[in-house]
Amino acid sequence: MKLVAAAKVRRAQEAVVNARPFSETLVEVLYSINEQLQTEDVDVPLTNVRPVKKVALVVVTGDRGLCGGFNNFILKKAEARIRELKTLGLDYVVISVGKKGNSYFLRRPNIPVDKFLDGSNLPTAKEAQAIADDVFSLFVSEEVDKVELLYTKFVSLVKSDPVIHTLLPLSPKGEICDINGVCVDAAEDEFFRLTTKEGKLTVERDVIRAETMDFSPILQFEQDPVQILDALLPLYLNSQILRALQESLASELAARMTAMGNATDNASELKKNLSRVYNRQRQAKITGEILEIVAGADALA
Repeated sequence: MKLVAAAKVRRAQEAVVNARPFSETLVEVLYSINEQLQTEDVDVPLTNVRPVKKVALVVVTGDRGLCGGFNNFILKKAEARIRELKTLGLDYVVISVGKKGNSYFLRRPNIPVDKFLDGSNLPTAKEAQAIADDVFSLFVSEEVDKVELLYTKFVSLVKSDPVIHTLLPLSPKGEICDINGVCVDAAEDEFFRLTTKEGKLTVERDVIRAETMDFSPILQFEQDPVQILDALLPLYLNSQILRALQESLASELAARMTAMGNATDNASELKKNLSRVYNRQRQAKITGEILEIVAGADALA
């Protein structure tokens, strides 16, 4: 299963690579339009910041087990965030993505869940769009004032971090922010390549930045820039959700590789220990029989 998971990690990586040109171009256009709108008072629904009374939590888990503590870590993160919201006196609702999360929240009827969504072996834009449509309708209709995305960020084959990012309201400048207000420039992206080194699987990391050149000052938009932003921001929202699904899948597969590798090592160690015990018992029995034969021979002599 370790080798199967390794092959799937490569496929997940290829999906990230194939989606990157679209994401980079989207970031370029988004940055450029925002440069044009710096001096204008623009009202875009997805960027409206209002007093927070209710928060939607999109919790991304896996569909299968045998991956160590991968699912438990993100579910514990969600429980901790729910306790924080209760302490602050805020209402909340959960959008569960993944069969493990679905079964977890179904067993806890005290946690309000807006929707249960199954994951897939390879996240697609269609799957991300289903999530984006749901959070979009909740936010625009003002049923919730903030949407947070909880998923597992892929760090390396042996490490992954459960994180919380603010999904809505979106930053007009295309930044990704966590609940503490720490923002990451969306134009900067970390790219992981699964390779082999000295016969062992390893990960190489590159930091890639999308070029965000300004549009020409003589360029004029045919449509109102606000209309363009209304069309681009939902696409940007979709791309952020898709990226989170892909990172979560890569983390799950890496965790499964590690878990299956540990299981194989433990089984080999157990086999070695049992063989040692068996050989000792067999040797003791043979030695006892030899002693009995020798003792009998001595008695007859």
